Amino acid sequence: MFKQLMAPFQYQKIPLQNTADKSKRLKPKARMETLKRIWLYLSYAKGLLFFVLLLVLISSCLGLVGPFLIGKTIDNYIVTRNNESLLQPILVLGCVYMCYSIFLWLQNVLMIGIAQNTVFRMRTQLFEHLHHLPISFFDKRQHGELMSRVTNDIDNVSSTLNDSAIQIFSGIITLIGTVSVMLWLSPLMTIITLLIVPAMIFGMKWITNRTGRFFKEQQRNLGDLNGFIEEITSGQRIVKTFSQEKKVIAEFIEKSEKLRRAGFWAQSNSGFIPKLMNMLNNLSFALIAGVGGVLALKGIISIGVIVIFAEYSRQFTRPLNDLSNQFNTLLSAVAGAERVFEILDEKGETESEKDDINLLTVQGEVEFCNVSFSYEEAGDTVRDINFHVFPGETVALVGPTGAGKTTLINLLSRFYDVQGGRVLIDGHDITQITRKNLRRHMGFVLQDSFLFQGTIRENIRYGRLNATDEEVEYAAKLANAFSFIMKLPDGFDTVLKQDGGGISQGQRQLLSIARAILANPSILILDEATSSIDTITELKIQEALQRLMKGRTSFVIAHRLNTIRNADQILVLEDGQIIEKGSHDYLLKEKGFYFDLYHSQLKEESS
Repeated sequence: MFKQLMAPFQYQKIPLQNTADKSKRLKPKARMETLKRIWLYLSYAKGLLFFVLLLVLISSCLGLVGPFLIGKTIDNYIVTRNNESLLQPILVLGCVYMCYSIFLWLQNVLMIGIAQNTVFRMRTQLFEHLHHLPISFFDKRQHGELMSRVTNDIDNVSSTLNDSAIQIFSGIITLIGTVSVMLWLSPLMTIITLLIVPAMIFGMKWITNRTGRFFKEQQRNLGDLNGFIEEITSGQRIVKTFSQEKKVIAEFIEKSEKLRRAGFWAQSNSGFIPKLMNMLNNLSFALIAGVGGVLALKGIISIGVIVIFAEYSRQFTRPLNDLSNQFNTLLSAVAGAERVFEILDEKGETESEKDDINLLTVQGEVEFCNVSFSYEEAGDTVRDINFHVFPGETVALVGPTGAGKTTLINLLSRFYDVQGGRVLIDGHDITQITRKNLRRHMGFVLQDSFLFQGTIRENIRYGRLNATDEEVEYAAKLANAFSFIMKLPDGFDTVLKQDGGGISQGQRQLLSIARAILANPSILILDEATSSIDTITELKIQEALQRLMKGRTSFVIAHRLNTIRNADQILVLEDGQIIEKGSHDYLLKEKGFYFDLYHSQLKEESS
């Protein structure tokens, strides 16, 4: 039975909100809307939630029975001094409170399981959705800030579901049951008990309106601080190179101070609620004791009823008091959930690809037709780009920094979509090809070769996960990486640190080439693949690249022009336009921009 109850813990993907129509998109700005979306995740465990609710109902009823039995015991045995049968009600009370504790423990355990499963699905869906977002999304956000949403913000939701959900369920049942029994015992005493309710509601509403914005600011500042820490930690070499330790420490203190200030006001304001509740509870107890005593002296009610009302008044205000104690966690969770849903509402780059085609094979013919694009609204980054590449040709992109070389690569790989004109591959408009299928036919060797934490074999196999060990080793041989790998202590099973720590930049580049060889792409993109490499290592890399480029359409971004002499086409870009086009020899004969650039490099190298 328990396994059946735990069946909803299996991972199920929650459907995202429809983001195609912005007018219909559910934006998590209002707290109630955010809570509704959290319920969407909880609703996948309806059966288990119903069972927990049943346990809450039973435990709440037992909680109501206890004080009632105590009051009746006082009237029937203590006041009347009837001690002969006192053992029986004591045993009954012991059983009631024992069962109450057992049901309370069981419902808490089950609710913790539901909460953990809920945040597991939420975190998994958020991580999955991040992998469907376009590169432009990540270009505009700090990585540490995104990490904060996946970890801190979802942890806040988890804490609230663990601590507050049961209290909300039991609070509603306790309120209804307590008021019902109190009205049955004495309507007058019930009215006296309820006199503090308007003050509680007004006080909580007054504080809520002032505290919510502080928790939102706290979560935002926490994300900014995490982003800053991640950035500075990654760039620690640059910080030390330019001796900017004091500057970054000052910036950290400034951001940390903002977080401290927002946290202070959020916690101090929300912390005022329990103090208010305790004061009102004490006031309620004083009213019940005073008025009840007068009524007892007049014979209207018994002493036992006063005891029952004193206990019930505490049970009546306990749900509100518990909610007030959890109020800071609740607001923090809502603010965190809003930040999570904000990411989930971002449109993924694959959402509009249902009718797009998949190419089984790619010959490598590429054509740019009047292509224009801009990262920002003001001005074009590239404009009126036209060129045609035949299968197997090598095209070199040269020009000053900011000329648009990397932008053309981004457009070809659909990291960004063209805003004007068309890009064709084998005669197909790439906007009609799914991004996954398009990139499956491409291989990338970038200037900053990125390696994952894991073995060398795993990093090379990243190019094609179903490759055999023999294929991995053969790719390493073609990339001139085999010899240095075998000199490592564990060979291909050597575990690399994060981002390839433990080996040189040139060795990381050779592993990147091996990974691209294993992927066997039809179109190859080389972005400064030999920059910052010593001469001997560069020769090895150049030899590996020649093997990799053979028979493939290749796009090479290079600043060192002596590495692209054999390119079939050289495109010279300046200010987002192609100003010259042709082979190395042809461009030198033209004595234009490329001629000047080439000879200026020769002078630098000779000097």
